[in-house]
Amino acid sequence: MLEKMGEFFDNRLDGYEEHQLTCIESAQEFYMFTASCLHMDKNANILDLGCGTGLELEFYFKLNPSAKVTGIDLAPGMLETLSKKFPDKDITLIQGSYFEVPFDENTYDAAVSVESLHHFKKDEKVSLYRKLHKALKPDSHFILTDYFASSEDEEIFYRNELNRLKMEQGITDDEFYHYDTPLTVEHEIQALQESGFSSVEILGRWGATYTLRARK
Repeated sequence: MLEKMGEFFDNRLDGYEEHQLTCIESAQEFYMFTASCLHMDKNANILDLGCGTGLELEFYFKLNPSAKVTGIDLAPGMLETLSKKFPDKDITLIQGSYFEVPFDENTYDAAVSVESLHHFKKDEKVSLYRKLHKALKPDSHFILTDYFASSEDEEIFYRNELNRLKMEQGITDDEFYHYDTPLTVEHEIQALQESGFSSVEILGRWGATYTLRARK
């Protein structure tokens, strides 16, 4: 049975971090690596899309304790957990969809998203990435760590399965429901390029998970 996105994650909050860190190949390594790719200047201003409980932020704040972070997530329980983990840090948390939450333009030194964006279609991502591109300062970048489909056929299969399940369950609203629909890494790069990013490069790979850097 499909669950709405925020409810899905809050319903699994108790075991979420253990699952992320132990059930996903090389997760400890790629969360740490992602953090190391972010801006290291004092008081760096970072936007975190789908921040969850802040697993990459645990590593990032060790590297840059003065950073300012704005985190956006659909799940209120996740945000509450994150807030309790970092009571002494400069964090602004917003409950909502990063597709709908407005971003201030030319504001952030870097943006990051880890294991969140594999739930959405390419056209949805292009719209988001255009908004994100405007929110970043000149010469800044977006770090995306996520897992990707191994082929276009696999990408199409996941999308068709989601549509089939929604039809079977009589779901007709436009809300986001949890079901993984990853793009291929090639299509992800295309989405970023179509959104205005000047260059996109692969910084690391762990099985199906990649870290991409998109430069403004």
